[in-house]
Amino acid sequence: MYFLLAILTSFSVSFLLTPIVISVLRKAKIGDVPGGRKIHKKFTPSMGGIAFMVATYVSLAIWGWQFPLPDIRYLLGAIALMFFVGFRDDMVELNPKHKLLGQLVSVLLVVVAGDIRIKEFHGFLGIEELPLIVSYLFTSFVLLALTNAFNLIDGLDGLAGTIATISLSLLGVWFYVQGLESFAVLSFSLLGGILAFLVFNWHPAKIFMGDTGSLALGFSIGSLIVAFMEYNAALPQGAFMKMEPSFTMGVVLMIYPLYDMARVFTRRISKGRHPMSADKSHVHHFLLRSGLKHNQVALLLGTIQLGLIGLVIALGSYSDNIVLPILSAVVLLLGSRLDKITVKSLKKRVHREPKVLDLRPLDASRRIKIKVENQTVESGNMNLN
Repeated sequence: MYFLLAILTSFSVSFLLTPIVISVLRKAKIGDVPGGRKIHKKFTPSMGGIAFMVATYVSLAIWGWQFPLPDIRYLLGAIALMFFVGFRDDMVELNPKHKLLGQLVSVLLVVVAGDIRIKEFHGFLGIEELPLIVSYLFTSFVLLALTNAFNLIDGLDGLAGTIATISLSLLGVWFYVQGLESFAVLSFSLLGGILAFLVFNWHPAKIFMGDTGSLALGFSIGSLIVAFMEYNAALPQGAFMKMEPSFTMGVVLMIYPLYDMARVFTRRISKGRHPMSADKSHVHHFLLRSGLKHNQVALLLGTIQLGLIGLVIALGSYSDNIVLPILSAVVLLLGSRLDKITVKSLKKRVHREPKVLDLRPLDASRRIKIKVENQTVESGNMNLN
């Protein structure tokens, strides 16, 4: 009951606060202006993360006191720090090195102080328990990758919110069933805030997350996934809702952002460009070019994400050594198919559209005859008033 109230509280605060944030940002002219690689057509405020992150902490303050929140106090502090890193970057663009440093401090708070880390591979690639320093380094790399991968998909109305809703819903239910109340209330509080934000972020979006929201949200989901992987692996064999294979289940919860990041980085590097340089090579850009609308792209990618999660669950009787390669192969196959369909669709659209400099003579049936008759103007009295 308390978890439902946490969702409702966060939803209500976010729903009431977002219009205020929109109004303030419009007056302050803080947002994204159309042009360049921006795909929206009018000025749009871009710090929507303020509303749903404030709503999350309000909900936690009201309903979280009865749960053992001290065990995630470092996580809550790290999320708040990541929020301010994004807020600072949205207000005045941060130097990439300073931005990465701020992210790294948040990551170390979770990994070292909060001890939320990947401690073993559970037999994947023949690796069991990781040495402490390797565990710290690998988990830090994973959290930074998940945070920035999620940040990169926040370029389409409703997309990041849709992916977050799927992951947070599954994580919240799993933590609740396993009696991990502190992680459950955090997941559900974030979920309520995101659901309200989607009301205003759905196409046509009235506000964007900005780094203020995408960095904090991506980092939160990444941290919850790492916690899920470790607690899930620690469950005894045959326990209710023990998700197998453990490592792959953690990967699939953020498979779309990870694939999209790997895809664009590979494309940019292959063309001799910096992997962080901005362009329109993301999956959602390709789908838009194929003729789909913003909401259709968000729903399609969300459905694919759910389908891939279902695939991993269906293969639960197999090990990570088998399921992760299968998942990777399916994702790469879908990505390749997507590229082919998009290019084919673009060629058809270009062929149908009239050419700007087409000077071919019109068919006789399409010619328009214009007859001009001689007319005279007779002089006379004219009123010049």
